[in-house]
Amino acid sequence: MYRRVLVALEHSPYDVCILDHVRKLARTCGSSVLLIHVADGWAARNIRQLDLRDSEEMRADREYLDRVSAELAGEGFDTDALLASGDPAAEIAAAADREGCDLIAMATHGHGFLNDVVRGSVANEVRHRSMVPVLLVRGSRVPAHGSKEPGTRIQGTGKQEPGTRGQGPGTGAPQ
Repeated sequence: MYRRVLVALEHSPYDVCILDHVRKLARTCGSSVLLIHVADGWAARNIRQLDLRDSEEMRADREYLDRVSAELAGEGFDTDALLASGDPAAEIAAAADREGCDLIAMATHGHGFLNDVVRGSVANEVRHRSMVPVLLVRGSRVPAHGSKEPGTRIQGTGKQEPGTRGQGPGTGAPQ
């Protein structure tokens, strides 16, 4: 059904939910996965026009993408990663077309209608810009129990969960 899935990552805890969902989907469909993060800080938005070097933020974003890509590849997924810069919605929609993706997968924050009207929503803008179907999965700011994120906190307690780093459902690690 889906041959190539573009997964928009924020480099935040919201990525956990979309990655968990895409793992299941890509495994079921035999899809390849293209990870994208759009750096949108001042340096990233002006890097081409001013011939700037990568900022520290962009280097950290590239390392994050490489780490997540290697993790997925280690689980047997055909994975590529792309660090873009500029307007997130425009870059995500353009990458989906350019890279031949047949699904865009994104986490949403669930701000609510009024907050999205005031602040805008990258997910909503991608949905309107792209002809590629968009899968939206509501995320959580706090990674769920069993998450692979280092320093994962048990929801609502503020305490670090012992022995869960790299373990749990969907991680490919023993449970």
